[in-house]
Order: sequence, then C-alpha cells, then structure tokens
Amino acid sequence: MLAAPMKNGVIFDIRKYSIHDGPGIRTTVFFKGCPLRCWWCHNPEGQDVEPELVYRKSRCLGCDECSKSCQREAISLVAQSISVNREKCVPCNNCCRVCPSDALSIAGKQMTVKEILEEIEKDRTFYEESRGGVTFSGGEPLMQPDFLNALLNECKERATHTAVNTCGFAQYEIIDRIRDKVDLFLYDIKTMDNRKHRKYTGASNEQILKNLKKLAESGSSIVISFPIIPGINDGDKNVTRTAEFISSLPNIQQVNLLPYHRAGIEKYKNLGKPYKLDKIQPPSNQRVKSVKEKMEAFGIRVGIGGG
Repeated sequence: MLAAPMKNGVIFDIRKYSIHDGPGIRTTVFFKGCPLRCWWCHNPEGQDVEPELVYRKSRCLGCDECSKSCQREAISLVAQSISVNREKCVPCNNCCRVCPSDALSIAGKQMTVKEILEEIEKDRTFYEESRGGVTFSGGEPLMQPDFLNALLNECKERATHTAVNTCGFAQYEIIDRIRDKVDLFLYDIKTMDNRKHRKYTGASNEQILKNLKKLAESGSSIVISFPIIPGINDGDKNVTRTAEFISSLPNIQQVNLLPYHRAGIEKYKNLGKPYKLDKIQPPSNQRVKSVKEKMEAFGIRVGIGGG
C-alpha cells in the first residue's frame, strides 16, 4: 500500500531498459536539480530545480505560433528562428502545445510517487529476468530527500532492487536516512584536488569525500564513477591520489571510468546556456587504458562505462 500522500517531486526524464545505471536491465528516474555545476555535465537540463523551456532550433519552422501564444512576451521571432527571454519565461507549456514541429518542450515536470511507481512496475518482468531494478539519478536525487525516501520505501515494499546515483554533496544525515533502503550507491568522484573541484564544479570536495568514507564504513555497497576529463582530472598525480583513497575504503565493488564525451553540447544550446569545454576532445583509448591500469595496480576492480 502507498504511504500517505506527499508533495510531488520534479523529474526530467524516465528512461526504460537502461543497462548503464547499475546491474541488469533498469528503469532510471532522473531527478531535477543539482548542487554542482560540473563543466562537463551532459545533463544540463537536470541542473536547475525548476522546469525549463527547451528550444531545438533544428526543428523550428519559423511559423511564429509560439510567440503569439506567449502571454508573458518571452518569445520573439528573429530571422526565422525564435529568441527566448529566459528571465520572462515561466514554462507554462502554451508555446509547446501550439508548436507544429515539436521544437519546443519543457524539461521537468511534477510527478507523484504513485505515477513513478506505475512506470517502474511496467518493467518488473525485465528486472526479474535480468536481476535489474530502478536507479534514481539526476541531477541529484539527494536534493529531493523526502520524495526520494518515499520512492525507496515503496520499492523496498515491492522487493525492487534500488540504486542511487549521487555526487555525494549533501548533509550526511540525508544519506544516512536512506542508505538501508539503497542496494547500491553509484558515487561520483571528480578530482581529489579541492581547488580544481571548486573551479570545475562550483563546490568543495571535502563533504563529498567525508560522506563517501562514512558510507563505505557503514557497510553500503558502492560503485565509484570516475569521469576522465582531459587536462582537468586525468593527470597521473590525481589518478594516483584517487586510487589511493578508493583502495583505502571498504565495500567498494568497482570503479567505472567514464570517458568525457561531447554528446551534451547541443543540450546547452537548446537551454540557452554556455558550454565551457567546447575545445576539449574526448580522451584517447590509450589514455583511458593507462588510467585503468594505474587504478588496477592498487587492487581495484575497474570497468569502462556504466553498468
């Protein structure tokens, strides 16, 4: 039975048949809102808590129906494409309804626990056959702790395997509250250099590393995600420091290396946001192999990609 009704959560995507967000076939629920602003983030639509208007210029017909429907005059037609005044825009969905080419959409919507559970339950057969489950990702799910906790409670009632993908930047009390309902934590480590961490994510890594140590010592199962960002965190010194820290912790099942890619650049344009790493190219296969070998030298099990 569902618990007593509670306020909605803000979700920007629910992805079915995922094989990169934990073991088996999974449903991944993406929470909107994140306390970090990583320069390489490939889900910029998950950063802000509030829903946002997404404009895909390549689909736009220049028909001007959207600006006519906008009561706040936040949209104007300029040279056969539209310009969005983000300060005026309050995503009301009016412009999306009248757009004939789906060039406009809203990233993020209010959903209830019941609505999300209904989506999760549709794929129960796949979970049971593949030993999969549900992964709560983002953005950062810990930014909506009550909603996350309610979902975890219901998943545990249904014996659904749960994973939480987190950057770890939260009060430990929030993590401690949910950890006994989480079968697997997918925990990000960006860089051990606190100065660089502040520069490239907007926050210190001190709380993140402290939380990881406490979580590991509590007995929780953890897989570490380590993005490889050329020129930022892929240097030998940082890789060695990261491996030293991880190898000192109990209950770390594996480290997954996540090579930087440029697939999210178009999303920034669609949201009217600047992309700060436009000159960075993905790491070479040789560099990824080198990072893998350096970490394995510390006795760490290392994979490439998620899963």
